Amino acid sequence: MGMEIGFVGLGMMGLPMLENLARSDSDDRILAHDRDPARLARLHAHPAWGRTLRGAGGLDELAGCDIVITMLPDSAVTNAVIEGAPGRPGLMTLLRPGALLLDMGSSDPAQTLRLAPLLRAAGLALVDAPVSGAVAKAAAGTLAIMAGGDAADLERARPLLSRMGATLIPTGAVGSAHAMKALNNYVYAAGLLAASEALLIARRMDLDLDVFTDVLNASSGRNVATETKLRQFIVPGSYAGGFALALMAKDLRTADALQAHAGVRAEQLSLCAGLWQRALAEMEPGVDNTRIHQYLERLNASDLAAHLA
Repeated sequence: MGMEIGFVGLGMMGLPMLENLARSDSDDRILAHDRDPARLARLHAHPAWGRTLRGAGGLDELAGCDIVITMLPDSAVTNAVIEGAPGRPGLMTLLRPGALLLDMGSSDPAQTLRLAPLLRAAGLALVDAPVSGAVAKAAAGTLAIMAGGDAADLERARPLLSRMGATLIPTGAVGSAHAMKALNNYVYAAGLLAASEALLIARRMDLDLDVFTDVLNASSGRNVATETKLRQFIVPGSYAGGFALALMAKDLRTADALQAHAGVRAEQLSLCAGLWQRALAEMEPGVDNTRIHQYLERLNASDLAAHLA
């Protein structure tokens, strides 16, 4: 007999991850939950719907699950699902002892470390397993997955994680994966910021931006942003990279807070996190993270207008 699997959170990443999880030949039974019924309705066309894949109207319907995966936007939402809220019990009290929680969102590692002993006291295990690769790799099932937790818990989770990702990297103790994910996203954001600034200068100098992109990708300036964001989304102005600017700003806040935890001063990290926070405050809600380039354009246009006034 297979396991009973719960999946909470059917956003841009969660939905394709769940679709890959449900495509397996396994006889696991999957219960999907999202507080937005419209997101759950998108699963009705899935070949497994009504057989091994069903919807759950509330968290209480996940009480019998062996493993529950959460793919939620931040620690505040994740904590409410796990710990509950006034008048609404969370997974910590609903699940049976022996169940395993897989937090696959980009949560705050400090919150992960706080939750782990509370769950342990309730007889539950926690693995933090954030992902990298954005929507395209979530749809293809080729995500990179970092996983922190006890070795036995990781092995228990491995068959499920392998359906959603192509690379699984054990990172150490619980909380370590969320810390590494935040730091990884900082390094990516720094590369995107540098590429965006360089692109603005190149455009003002009337350089060929396609040729400049080729130069970057064949030279020492190459990074994920130059390879997958410039020609695809920034130069043509579509700004549809598949990862929200608000989520990047949140991940940078998380990474920025690790400075105090580690006793390290990282000035570029602080500058990068601050810039994204200002962009978040001034850009339209829901915009893609590649619009950091557009934000820089606005800053430069504003500076030029002030200079000419």
